[in-house]
Amino acid sequence: MSPAPAPRWKRLEPDARREQILECAMRLFGERPYAEVSTTDIAKEAGVARGLLNHYFGQKRDLYLKVVKRMLLMPGLEEKVSPTGTLRQRVERSVEWYLDTVATHGKTYVAVTGAGSIADPEVERIISAADDVAAAKTLEFLGMKVEVGSDVRHRAMMRSYAGMVKATIREWIRGGTLSREEAHLLLSESLITIVRDVLPELTSPQGRAERGDAPAVKPGAPREKDEG
Repeated sequence: MSPAPAPRWKRLEPDARREQILECAMRLFGERPYAEVSTTDIAKEAGVARGLLNHYFGQKRDLYLKVVKRMLLMPGLEEKVSPTGTLRQRVERSVEWYLDTVATHGKTYVAVTGAGSIADPEVERIISAADDVAAAKTLEFLGMKVEVGSDVRHRAMMRSYAGMVKATIREWIRGGTLSREEAHLLLSESLITIVRDVLPELTSPQGRAERGDAPAVKPGAPREKDEG
């Protein structure tokens, strides 16, 4: 007589168990629409009782909000990417790290950042707040002065860039219309242009003149070549 299969459940410390449940939830929310994932499904996938899942995270909506925060904030940039070198080197390293991190749960990232993922004002609030946090962290990582990064126009431009990041990752992960290398090129070159050329124009005398009486750069004039 063959021995009975060992149960999936094993004892873990609370933090490890919470992380395991969250990982399972991220995977399932990426594979199915929100309405088709139940807390019973998640608990079964994690090998725990549903009551334990509720104990750690509350109801399904509460757990989903945790997933959204995790996918959008993705902590670790400062610890894993060196903020040294030229602007180009810093940008390319940060974009490479971001794409690596997204790839771990690419389908979930696309699901939670897609327009109308679920009609929930709290999800929209979390996404908006995460975009602001990401904008501030990106500017700081790239060496922008704090007072510059606090400008509402700078934050608005970085939120606009965040929208392009999400669209680019959807094209890469879900559509397959962009390769990983093409996504990296698009996001890197766009961010370099924003930080090097666009943001300084907002506060420079030339930029103010361009928005007023005279253009700072004549149309068609050659741009300075990036040396980074």
